Amino acid sequence: MSTDLTFIGLFLEASVVVQLVMLILMGTSIISWAFIFQRARALKFAKQTLQEFEEKFWSGTDLNQLYQELSAQSHISGVHSIFVSGFREFVRLRKASAQGDMVVEGAARSMRVALSREVDGLESRLSFLATAGSISPYIGLFGTVWGIMNAFIALGQVQQATLAMVAPGIAEALIATAIGLFAAIPAVIAYNKFSNQVEKIENGYVNFMEEFSAILQRQSVASA
Repeated sequence: MSTDLTFIGLFLEASVVVQLVMLILMGTSIISWAFIFQRARALKFAKQTLQEFEEKFWSGTDLNQLYQELSAQSHISGVHSIFVSGFREFVRLRKASAQGDMVVEGAARSMRVALSREVDGLESRLSFLATAGSISPYIGLFGTVWGIMNAFIALGQVQQATLAMVAPGIAEALIATAIGLFAAIPAVIAYNKFSNQVEKIENGYVNFMEEFSAILQRQSVASA
């Protein structure tokens, strides 16, 4: 009796538990790739926005005009959100006749809140990639152990065992590990790459906050 050793054939001939393991891993892989493409676009946009904003910010543009332009937009994110949050609080406290140090500290505090919110957004979905990369090989290994166990149980029920009899069962089991690695490797690579990109973007945000706070400090002293 011949056995179909194609992926589909092995999947159909595998036990229900191994089939379930394969389906879970394939679903995890599909979701991981969807998150990888989505995060890649989001981080690329955040990096590009930061570079373009810093070029405009340091070109000598009027801060009030820049604030009005960004505030008029229906949705802002990234460094735009940090700038608008800080400058809005700066203007509000100055109108309230707050002391210079309180004005700058209030603006800095508002920017830190915006920074935390933006970094949380950048890190969105990364925890799933980390989890998928960590547990997928073990899920695949579980499927492999289960499949091999069933193969040997079936082997013990025959009088004469041959390689042709045990090979299909072993192949069915090992393919679960292969799918687990296929799901885990891209997730781990993407997680490490994206984590590094998030850290660099966050450092860019922090550097801008420090420089912007210094500018607000000088304006506060000049108007005192």
